[in-house]
Amino acid sequence: MAFRTILYDVRDGIAEIRLNRPHRLNAVVQELYSELDEALNLAETNRDARVVLLTGEGRAFSVGADLKEHKAGRTAFDRREYLRGEQVVCRRLMLLRKPVVAAVNGFALGAGAEMAIASDFVIMAKSAKLGFPEIGIGSFLGGGITYLLPRLVGLAKARELVFLGERIDGDEAVRIGLACRSYPDEGFLDQARAFALELAGKAPFSMQLAKEQLNLAAERTLDGALVAELEGMMFCSTTKDWQEGVDAFADKRPPVFRGE
Repeated sequence: MAFRTILYDVRDGIAEIRLNRPHRLNAVVQELYSELDEALNLAETNRDARVVLLTGEGRAFSVGADLKEHKAGRTAFDRREYLRGEQVVCRRLMLLRKPVVAAVNGFALGAGAEMAIASDFVIMAKSAKLGFPEIGIGSFLGGGITYLLPRLVGLAKARELVFLGERIDGDEAVRIGLACRSYPDEGFLDQARAFALELAGKAPFSMQLAKEQLNLAAERTLDGALVAELEGMMFCSTTKDWQEGVDAFADKRPPVFRGE
């Protein structure tokens, strides 16, 4: 279907979503949040899409809120609906039943950084810059970042990133545990797609369960985790994909999972 602020395509098991306001470095407006939410719904219900790859068209992932748009004299209700849009999208990214890979190809600032971090995997180009400028402009964080960031990098580092608003590159993001991979700028999206393609070859039900349980890990007791794992193992053993995995191992061949 046609979108105005994003590009959406499904190929080789990857639902690729590109933020598509390159003339504004993919700065976010309310329509973008609405269309992104719609695209995530499409990806989740499409059996051919095993993984979501989120990136930006042009020179940036997203520089965050379109401040020029904010000067347009909107009502308090309009402002709240816009801000709620980010919360909805980031929650969808975190709870989507399929893994989400954020390929940060340039600036990822404010809401852009928050959408990336709400994804399951952050992959960055070496020269990409990620940061949280909100405190420095009298605004505040969104997208669940006060929940996610301390869990990823620790409370002390989270304070430093948020209070100072310093921008970090791909290698530094990997070093502190915020990103999982950093690739050279040249051929970056090809590397990101290769990473997503590898994920797309894994068992869909197993990935869905792993995402759910890992996201809940910090809130569960050991006994709660053990029970959830047992149920997960039992469920997977009833699927055709489980039998395919066993057969492929015995036959010494790569498995072909069908999400059945």
